[in-house]
Amino acid sequence: MSANTITARQRMRMANAHHRLSWGRACAWVVMGIVMLITLFPLYWILRTALSSNSSLYSGAVTWLPTDWNTSSFARVFGIQAGEAALAEGGSGQSIDFWRYLGNSIIVATLVTFGQVFFSACAAYAFSRLKWKGRDLIYSLFLGGLMVPAIFTFLPNFVLIKQLGLIDTLLGISLPTMFMTPFAVFFLRQFFMNVPVELEEAALLDGSSKIGNFFRLILPMSAAPIATISLLTFITSWNDYFWPLMVSYSENSRVLTVGLGFFRSQTPNTGPDWSGLMAAALVAAVPMLLLFAFRAKRIVNSIGFSGIK
Repeated sequence: MSANTITARQRMRMANAHHRLSWGRACAWVVMGIVMLITLFPLYWILRTALSSNSSLYSGAVTWLPTDWNTSSFARVFGIQAGEAALAEGGSGQSIDFWRYLGNSIIVATLVTFGQVFFSACAAYAFSRLKWKGRDLIYSLFLGGLMVPAIFTFLPNFVLIKQLGLIDTLLGISLPTMFMTPFAVFFLRQFFMNVPVELEEAALLDGSSKIGNFFRLILPMSAAPIATISLLTFITSWNDYFWPLMVSYSENSRVLTVGLGFFRSQTPNTGPDWSGLMAAALVAAVPMLLLFAFRAKRIVNSIGFSGIK
């Protein structure tokens, strides 16, 4: 009888605990939903503005749905709408060379990503595996670069690029960030240090070299963090605006972010072409959103250094 009574009490406690846990979980989901709505609302508003007619945006500024629903803003961005039709829609009548800017952004982001990840991986391997005098001191000084704001390096880099004759070129835009960066070296070094030393020693006994170990052992085992830092570097380079604005003077080297700024400056009689600008921004953001959506789980796992499999 007593055992039955204790069992009943335990069941009541478990039911109460489960009830409290359910309420806590429900509150957590509500908070998470609110945070997601706040985060995604700007993206929705960009889409709403892009699907609206620019001439009717001011009259329907308080509505939540697109006003005078149409896709003419995307036609202006891709340059397939005539000037008179664009003016009638409230646009500037002048299209941007979207595909050229998109290609320039892809080239610059690819050059920066491949160069920065490769040289940062080489430096990270030297700091984590090779034994040489002053290694820790140099690494500490190197990490000090994380505390230097990027704006402080713009003028020296501009002078250097000008002396090299690379102003208004894609290489001139890419070169300052094509080599190693303190964050990338720190990120990869932390993972390389988790690779068992015994694996390298066994490879050396089999006749491999330090360079061979780096290319045939370390890099293949570090595919996850390398993919993560590559994605983060690509996104950072893709969104960069101020440095390409300083270096590029013509459409031949103008990247997409700078091109959007020039598109914003083309003001028609009715005011800025907000619908066209939001359409261009949405198209420019789609590749990055897709990349992050498909690689988000790997990014989280790599940053957490979940281990080597």
